[in-house]
Formats: sequence, C-alpha cells, structure tokens
Amino acid sequence: MTSYSGGCQCGAVRFRVAGELRDSSICHCRICQKAFGAYYAPLVSTRGASLEWTRGTLKHFRSSNFVLRGFCENCGTPLTYEAPDGIAIAAGAFDDPAALPPVVQYGVEGKLPFVDALHSLPEHHTLDDIEAAPFLLDIVSFQHPDHDTDTWTVKDTP
Repeated sequence: MTSYSGGCQCGAVRFRVAGELRDSSICHCRICQKAFGAYYAPLVSTRGASLEWTRGTLKHFRSSNFVLRGFCENCGTPLTYEAPDGIAIAAGAFDDPAALPPVVQYGVEGKLPFVDALHSLPEHHTLDDIEAAPFLLDIVSFQHPDHDTDTWTVKDTP
C-alpha cells in the first residue's frame, strides 16, 4: 500500500496517509486564496485513503458554514480543508509534494487573471543575486525536515 507523510513547517504537527491519492487539485476561490495567503490553494483529497495524525493536534478555523480549515497553531502552516465530502491536505505540506501533481482546478470563477501566465515569468535561483541579499548565505533553516522523525523539538520563535 502506498504511504505519504508530511506536516507543518515547524514539525509540531505530522500526518501519514495510507492508500492511493488520486485527487490533487488547485482551488482558486477567494476563501482558499485567503486561507493560504496565496493566489490559489493546492489540495490533495484523502477520500478513499486512511489519514492518521502522527504528531500534534490541529487548531481549526471555520471559514464557512460547511468548511473547517486546520492549521498548526505554533507556526501557522495551513494543513487541511475539511468539508462534508472529506478532508483534503495542503499539497505543500506533504514531504514529497512533487509526487502529487494537480489533476483538476476548482473555483475558477475566482482565478486571478495572471495565474495562467506565471510559468512565463523570469526565473532566478535563490542565490543568483547574492549581492542584493547577502544574508541568504548565512540562513539556517529551523523547518522540520521532509521526512518523519522519532522526535523533534520545535524551535522557539521571537
């Protein structure tokens, strides 16, 4: 059986999904845009699979009369979209999000006009212009690694 793991940025909340995940999507509705602080929300439905929370507990916000949004109360990472038809996990929260490419778009009435042209924007690697941002050479990531750990201490934030 296929298994996927993931979690929040700080590592306080982790999950495992066992089974096939076939319904990766992008939602362009305004509620999803605000929930993710982004132009759209990439989500992976867990319908037909088994979802287990292996570390921590979600905090929830009710974004509509039918939908709860789960997130890590420590670092704020958006993690779930919970509706009467099932739970979807934020695609970027998976340890290997590249394994779950989107197959459909929802809420296209809210799609921002420039989204379809994002692929044509100029591209730069993080360290391409190090002279403009020299601090990048000294960054130390406090993120949880992209794999399960037996233990993890959440780093204090200012």
